[in-house]
This record gives sequence, structure tokens and C-alpha cells, in this order.
Amino acid sequence: MALCERESERTRLAALVGGIRERGGALVVRGEAGIGKSALLAEIRATGLRVLTATGVAAEQHLTFAGLHQLLFPLRKSIDCLPAAQREALRAALGLTDGPRPEIYLVGMAALNLLAEAAAERPVLLVVDDAHWLDPTSQDVLTFVARRLESEPIVFVAAIRDGEASRLDAAGLPALNLASLSAEASFELLDEAAPELDSATKSRVVTAAAGNPLALRELSRGDITGMEQTFATRARALPATTQTFLLIAALNDSSAVSDALCAANADLVALTPAVEAGFIVVEQDTMTFRHPLMRSAVVKDASPSARQAAHKALAGAIDEPDRRAWHRAAAANGPDEAVAQELEDSAQRAERRGGVEAAVASFERSAQLSESAELRAVRLLKAAGLAVETGQRELVDRLLTDASRLELNANQQAVVRWLPTSFDDGLRDGLSGPGELADLAVSVLADGTLDLAMGILWGAAMRCFWVEPGPADRRRLTRAADRMPLDRHDPRLVAINAYVTPFERGESVLADLTVLAGQVRDPQVDRFLGSAAMQVGAFDLSARFSAAAQPGLRTQGRLAFLARAVGVQAWSCVRLGDLATALSAAEEGERLAVETAQPYIHGLSVAVQAEIAALRGDYARSEELCVAAERIGLAAGARPVLATVQLARGVAALGEGRHADAFANLMRLNDSADPAYQMALRCYVIAELTEAAVRCGQLGPLEELLREFEMYAAMTPSPALHIGLRHARAVLAPDDEAEKLFRAALDADPWPLERGRIQLAFGEWLRRQRRPSDSRPQLRAARETFEALGVTAWAERARNELRAAGEASPDQAADAVGELTPHELNIARLAASGLTNREIGQQLYLSHRTIGTHLHRIFPKLGISSRGELRDVLGG
Repeated sequence: MALCERESERTRLAALVGGIRERGGALVVRGEAGIGKSALLAEIRATGLRVLTATGVAAEQHLTFAGLHQLLFPLRKSIDCLPAAQREALRAALGLTDGPRPEIYLVGMAALNLLAEAAAERPVLLVVDDAHWLDPTSQDVLTFVARRLESEPIVFVAAIRDGEASRLDAAGLPALNLASLSAEASFELLDEAAPELDSATKSRVVTAAAGNPLALRELSRGDITGMEQTFATRARALPATTQTFLLIAALNDSSAVSDALCAANADLVALTPAVEAGFIVVEQDTMTFRHPLMRSAVVKDASPSARQAAHKALAGAIDEPDRRAWHRAAAANGPDEAVAQELEDSAQRAERRGGVEAAVASFERSAQLSESAELRAVRLLKAAGLAVETGQRELVDRLLTDASRLELNANQQAVVRWLPTSFDDGLRDGLSGPGELADLAVSVLADGTLDLAMGILWGAAMRCFWVEPGPADRRRLTRAADRMPLDRHDPRLVAINAYVTPFERGESVLADLTVLAGQVRDPQVDRFLGSAAMQVGAFDLSARFSAAAQPGLRTQGRLAFLARAVGVQAWSCVRLGDLATALSAAEEGERLAVETAQPYIHGLSVAVQAEIAALRGDYARSEELCVAAERIGLAAGARPVLATVQLARGVAALGEGRHADAFANLMRLNDSADPAYQMALRCYVIAELTEAAVRCGQLGPLEELLREFEMYAAMTPSPALHIGLRHARAVLAPDDEAEKLFRAALDADPWPLERGRIQLAFGEWLRRQRRPSDSRPQLRAARETFEALGVTAWAERARNELRAAGEASPDQAADAVGELTPHELNIARLAASGLTNREIGQQLYLSHRTIGTHLHRIFPKLGISSRGELRDVLGG
């Protein structure tokens, strides 16, 4: 075969597979149908490795985890060795047990660990052909696995047709694009395949095949009328019973020979002509079409009545209820409530197994076959509600449009208005605003549907974080919350009040948060209480709630919510001065937000990293991160992202002595017309704003803002607000009052970073008062605080002030920890806490072997040789 032009392609595949014993990897092979993917993949199967294979089939796309079942079936006996949560999730996904609905990422982690254990015995090669035709859930799991093949002796090769979309595209895998053969190579191949052809016919075949090896072979056998037409013509020449069998087999969503034979009422004799004609390959009880175009040609060439009869025959021959329901649906002539109910039952089974997209498809088809408009509306709205979880806006919009054409009751109309706001926290243009949703929640409550009303109200309240609805809409939301028949201390109402009225109801929110902090709850409740605490400036509680939510979210595999929890934790920990925790959380939040397609959390996590870089004095890196975060935030006007970007820029400008720039950056948070304005967060950066204003002579605008902040302080005991105001009062006080106010600010026991700032400002004031001996203890304490926190830029400023006060400071010790990436730091901190590699892997959704590889890289950077030394190096 003339594949000499593919030596570079072969070399790349050989290198990938050859390195399998050292480390893992993944590759997507792309090419036209028949371009030779299968031939190249076949070459790497004969490697002595353990090879696991799966092939995507268009007819199986509605079967939840069908592709994953193919791939992992040989490893099924090892599933019992997985951790309990992963074991149950994978067993439920593969239909081995009827457990609760598994989270897709928990299934992914189970698959990764199952493969890793197999690879520990013998390196594993995963080969998936026509991966674009795998069911969506299997594609999602394989994408998850492919992202994490760092250190395992596992190679994953997926073949995808040119022009076909695949979930694997989201993994950012390297691709090997198989080009068409040149004319010279095409003639060489044709000489080998059909030497009897004359030169004129060969030229016509080469032109028609356009470099496709399969086309060259097949077109050389008949008329040059297109490959599918050629296959269809050859199929018509087969015996009638064979044609019937081929059509049934082509429409079947299984490769089982027995299914097709039973449905065709035929025996093995019917297969022989199809095998001899090169249409199918039979191995034991399974059969495959030699090429997908052969399958599609048989289906397209059949009459509608023949296809309907084939589906009906399959429905009568299949025992599996989900497959049977779809074949009955394909055979239906019109509305059929019995079939519609079977599809609804199938949708519910798919949902329990985590096959959300399969459930959506089944509910939609069930709606189409419903005999009553009422049932059609119910099923369409169920489909739309589940479709929100897939992130497919166009699908949700289409389902809601179809439902809107029917006569809907008030609650159903409310769902139609509310569901589109579920995307991106409702930041799309043209959607109902928070005030409208508040009124909608009240109207739904009047119909007695509290859960739906609270869902609508919660979604509306969350939008107050990302956008600024204005005082009128905030009042409508507050009135709606007050009408909900729930205990005033219900965590949902506490969180809603924090989002909507962080100052007016700050006192009651903080009191409730303090009480709730001592209770055991669902991790989801902890997650949104963490966000609520951040809104009211209780960053210690925010970090505590967000951290408490994470173990449960990790165990449950709810990575989308985990991304939000670590994002809030990161923002809060920076304000507390815990930069190590903040950096680890921000890096993980960024990674998870990308994986779970949450651009706003992605932007917030990057902006937090920019603030950390500014505090550490890495100003170039900070601006680089600011630009990246700003690009995300501006795309949809996500105010917290843009506010944090301006905060990071303000901190960097202060560190570089650009006080006017710092003031301009920080004032953007306070301009209601600016996209960086965020009503709550702007009140928690008073110390930075005050310093910038004092040093660039902008006291007038500052004093006006402080009057507003003092008004809020009269309403709420918000820790961050009061810490900032105490700092500002001391800095702005006349000389005869300043010392008293500085000491009062320190006596209030602020958080470590804020305490260091006050000590630095106090020490600077004392030195200006020509009291160097009194200034030195404050400046020394500030320097030590900043060095301990890793705030190197401010530590250097304190050192310079100490030097001016007559005291030299020792050189700062080299920061070995600073050599670690945020991801490595996170792993090192978990290892220092005493967790095993396997336990760390379960937390970070990585394999234990990958954790071990990271630790081997971490030890030399820290100058240590054992795990036991980590705690000392990382400061406990």
C-alpha cells in the first residue's frame, strides 16, 4: 500500500506508543472517512500492550455510557477495588446497579483509577475509532481522562472524521491530521488494488477518489458515482434476505449478530453473501460494517416503509427496554401515548445513570409522540430543565420555544421565563431582570409551588453579585424574600439577603452565619453560605464555609460547584493574608472552571492570582493576569471579575509608588457607571484607597466616599468594612488623635494582613512624628507579618522604613516555596497534612501515580528528600 507519504505520521504514533512505559499521553487522529485512520491505528495495536478498544456508532448515541461500557468491559472485575463513591458511580453509569444518579466527573475519576490500576500491571493502549459517534456521556468521561494522562503508562488514541465535532475537542489534545494521498501515491495504490484497469479508467478513479484510499479501492470496482451510491448498488445485488438483514443490522443500536438475525427472522446463511461482498465482518456474536459509509448507504437506499418495518422488527426482538422504546418510536406513524410513556420511562432511567443528554432526547421524543397537549408541555419542560445541565443554550431555547406554542399554566409559563437565566448566572441580554424574576417568584408562590419560587428567587439574587440591578430591583427582591413562608434563619434566605442587601440586613445575616457555622449541612449549603459571608465582608467565615463545602463536593464529583467554592475561598483568603491557600485555591478554581465551562469563575480565579502576584511584588506577572481576567470579565460585564482586576492593579501601583494610578484604579470600583463597580466588594478595599488618596492628594473624593461607608457601617457589623474604616480614620486623623485611633485599630484584632498594614501605617506615622524608637516595634512587627505571609513587596517597604528609623533588617531568606507552581503548592500542602497520594488524588481528581510524580518534582525544589520534611518547609 502506498503510504510512504505517511512516515512522519507513523513516526509520531510510534513515538507516542513507544513512550508509554515512561508516561502517558493522548492523541486525536483526524481524517476523512476512509482516509486510513483504521489502518494506522491497527499498526499500533500490535505492540504487546494491553489494548482496550471502542468504536462509536451513530445509532448508539442515545444509549448512556454505551461507549464507556465497550472500553471498560474487560476491566469490570476490578471495579470492586475502587473507592466506595467511585465504585458506586461507575457501577451505576454502566448499568451494573440501580444506584443514585452518578456525577459525570466522579465516573471519570473512577474510570481513570480503573485504567491506572490496570496499567500498573501492563501498560494500556486505549483506541477509540469514530469517537465523534460515541454517546455524549462517554465522550465527557474520556475527555476527563485524557486531560489527566500525565504520568500513567496509558496512551489514548481517538480517531475522528474531518468536519465532525467531538467533546474531545475541549480537552485540547494534540492532533494528527491525516492528509489525502497525492496523485502519484493514488496511482500506486490503484495499481496494487486493481491492476486490470486501463489507464483512462484509473485516471477517472483517481480524480473521483480525491486521494481517499478507501474510495480508490471501492470505486475501482464499479461506476464512479460516489462511494455511498456504489455501496448501495452493490447491496441491491445481494439476495433479498441478506438485504433485509443488512438494513436491520444497519439500524440496530447494537453489534450483536443475534439481535439482527432474530429481527430479520433469518439464519447465518443470510450473512454469508454480505461477508463475501465485503460489507460486514463477523467475529463470534458481533458484527461490524467494514466502513460507516456502507452502513449509511444501506439505510439511505431503503424506502421509508422498509426502514419503519426494520425498526418494528427490532423492537420485537430486543429485550432491553431503552433500546426497544427508541425502535418503537422510530416505527411509530404518529402520536402514540404508549410509546411516549416508554420513552419517558427511558428518560428517567437515563437521568438516574447520569445520562442527562440521553434523558433530554428521550423526553423530547416522548413529547413529540404524546397524544395530549398537556403531556407534551410537561415533557418538553422536563427536557428543557435537564438540557440546562448540558450547557446547550440553543437546545434549551428550542425546547422552550416548542413548549411556548402550547397552552401553558402559570407555573409552566414561569419556567419558560426562568430557565434561560440559568446560563452564566443570567447575564445574557434580553432575559428577565432580577426584579422581574422576583415578581415571578411571588406569582409562583401564590400557586403553591414553594420550591420553584425559591429556585427563581435564588437565581435572581445571585445575579446581584455579577451585575448591578439598581436599588428598585433590590427592593423588589427583598419584598419577595420576605413573602417566602420559611423560617427567617433558613440558609437560603440568609444567603439571599446577603446577596441583595449586604448592608441593610448585614447585622442579621452575620448573626445567622455565626450560628450556622457550627452546624453540619449539605456541602451545597456551605458553598452558598460561603458566598453570602463574602458579600457581607466576613472573609474568615467565607473561607471557613467554602473550605467546609469542598470535601463533600469532591466526594460527590460536583466539580462545577467545587470550582465556585474554591473561587470564593481564594478571594477571601487573599484578604485574610493567607496567600498560600489563596493561590492553591485560585489555581484549582481556574482549572476546574475551564473544565466545567464557567467563564466567570475562570475570570475571578485569574483576577485573584493577579492580586496575589501584586502583593508579592511580581508586577509584570500581575498585569499579565489582569489583562487575561479583564478580557473574560468584559465579555459579559461580570463586575466582581473587573473589580478584582482593578484592585490588583491598585495594589501593584501602590507597590511601585504610582499613587495617582492606584487611586484611579481603585476609584473605578466606586463609580456606579463603571463596569468594575460592585456594590459590596468596593467597600472592602478602604485601606488601599485611603493610602492612595493621601499620597496623591485626593482627599476630597475620598472623604465623600468615607461618609457613605460610615453610613453602611452604622447598619452592619461587617468585619471588613469596620477594619477598613478604622484604618482610614487613623490615617486621616489630626496628629493629636492619630495615635489613639491607630492603637484602637490594632486592639480590634484585625486579620493578619490588615494588622500588618495598620502596623506599617502606624510606624510610618510615628517616624514622621520624629519618634524613631517608638516606630521601630511597629515597623518590625509589620515586616515580620508580611514576610510570614509572603507579601514580599510590603515587607520590603517595612524594611526600608525600619532602615530610615535607624534599624537594619536581615536579608530576607530565600523563598523555596515560591519556586513551586500553584498546583505543586496545593499538592505539597495536602501531603504535608498527612494525606496519602491516593487520598490527594481523590481530592484533586488526579491519579495517585500522577501525585507521586509531582511530589518527586517538588522535593528538589524545596531542598528536601522526604515527605516528612514537608511540614517544616511549608510552615506547618
